[in-house]
Amino acid sequence: MVFNRESLAVYFILGSQNVKDKDPLFILEEALKGGISCFQFREKGFSAKSGSEKYDLARQMQKLCHQYRVPFFVNDDLELAINLNADGIHVGQDDIPVNQIREIAPETMKIGLSTTSVEEAIEAARLGVDYIGVGPIFPTMTKSDAKAPISLSGIQKIRNAVSDIPIVAIGGIELTDVVSVRKAGADGVAVISAISLADEPQLAAQAFVNLSANQ
Repeated sequence: MVFNRESLAVYFILGSQNVKDKDPLFILEEALKGGISCFQFREKGFSAKSGSEKYDLARQMQKLCHQYRVPFFVNDDLELAINLNADGIHVGQDDIPVNQIREIAPETMKIGLSTTSVEEAIEAARLGVDYIGVGPIFPTMTKSDAKAPISLSGIQKIRNAVSDIPIVAIGGIELTDVVSVRKAGADGVAVISAISLADEPQLAAQAFVNLSANQ
């Protein structure tokens, strides 16, 4: 599956804990129909699935993504990513180190790394990751351990410091934020609840895609 800078335009993140009483597979397929450009399976939190249930959900989500030719990433579970031959893995600063991933994972597996500061972004560029997730941009309730928001100025500072590395902005981003986030220097937006909790996820995804296409 092709992954490049354009894949970050509308990067959807989802786990079963993000959908209330709906089917996460239904939500994902609606988002895919809406045109999302990348997907990350993030199964974390109090009610998160584990073991074979987690594996089966990830496998079904990967199958859907590939039907729509959208790259499939796994959040912070290298064993799962390798077993599924995922297109990529995304990790945070406190997760498995990038150098260790490179020793274990296939060469073709892309790596994304969360960063919250200029210093972390510079180090991520030195490590040669394929993209960085920058944020949280705004306050968010999706992650209970989210750090302080860095705002649009945080994106600008990081973009100025690492001019070449692809950036996807994350954290509390709504449709009305897409233009300002892109102007600040991000190549795209990462979204969870703005699509997963929308009454019509396909239309919500389409709105993000259409707005991103005009930037």
